[in-house]
Amino acid sequence: MSKVTIIGTGSVGASICYAMSLKGTASEIVLIDINEKKAEGEALDIRQGMPYSPQNKIYAGTYEDAVGSDVVVITSGIPRKAGMSRLDLAQVNVDIMKSIGPQIVKYAPDAVYIIVSNPVDVLTYVFRKITGLPEERVIGTGTLLDTARLRTSLAFNYNISMKNVHAYVFGEHGDSQFVPWSISNISSIPVKEYSKRIVGKTNVREENVDFDAMAEFVKKSGGWIIERKGATFYGIAACVTHIVGCIFSGVEIALTVSTLQHGEYKGVDDVCLSTLALIGRHGVCGKLAVPLTEEEEAKLRNSAEKLKEVINSVKY
Repeated sequence: MSKVTIIGTGSVGASICYAMSLKGTASEIVLIDINEKKAEGEALDIRQGMPYSPQNKIYAGTYEDAVGSDVVVITSGIPRKAGMSRLDLAQVNVDIMKSIGPQIVKYAPDAVYIIVSNPVDVLTYVFRKITGLPEERVIGTGTLLDTARLRTSLAFNYNISMKNVHAYVFGEHGDSQFVPWSISNISSIPVKEYSKRIVGKTNVREENVDFDAMAEFVKKSGGWIIERKGATFYGIAACVTHIVGCIFSGVEIALTVSTLQHGEYKGVDDVCLSTLALIGRHGVCGKLAVPLTEEEEAKLRNSAEKLKEVINSVKY
């Protein structure tokens, strides 16, 4: 048996539930929302498709129904609106997190918590602080979606399976994120040398990729999607479903999720951001301090400082 509670049934929370139901990620999924009718509607809509997908128990509930949850996913919060500063958004969603934290931890004290709400790195840090939960059981989705966007772009450009692409986005899920190209590879070949190593293949879309432009596209593509359809939710739903699936598999896997840093990289301490973390049955099992260039380490420190500025500015 595996039980997941999802708090917040907006487009993101509902999409996560739907994605998990299609994959059979959990045997039981509880939906909780301040708008109880919305949660009930989403649960019924998804549940009625169960005859054609893996069988799950999906229902709307209250915090009390989270008892026995293995994983709790928190998506509650407001999106950034026109004229709203990053700090304004942070404080509003920090206040929401302060309201949710004590209530849910009371009923699911042993769960692994996955924070999805933005700014995700700040809220991951704050959630751990206000709940006192062990840091290994508080994970932010971090740059996992950005990493997926990067791998998608590289696979498209080189016309190769995404499974052969190993590249990551580190740092903040936001403006100060960066791609450590020094550890990026396609089929064990450094990304920036890949084109030179191709023999007898003619359907590569771009032999000379503008890597800076690609990193910028990855950073801005969320805004590009929002401008066109109003919100992003399918990509992050796939990411959260993947994290939960990895937790339930019991096999440790390295993911770019947001976790509390302790100086694994010089100057990066007491802040949550994304590097490679090992995720297993009980949450964060460890970190991979992969070697970065001096320039990349400087970018990671910059990202940490940007996040600390926000953390030090909000009241929690």
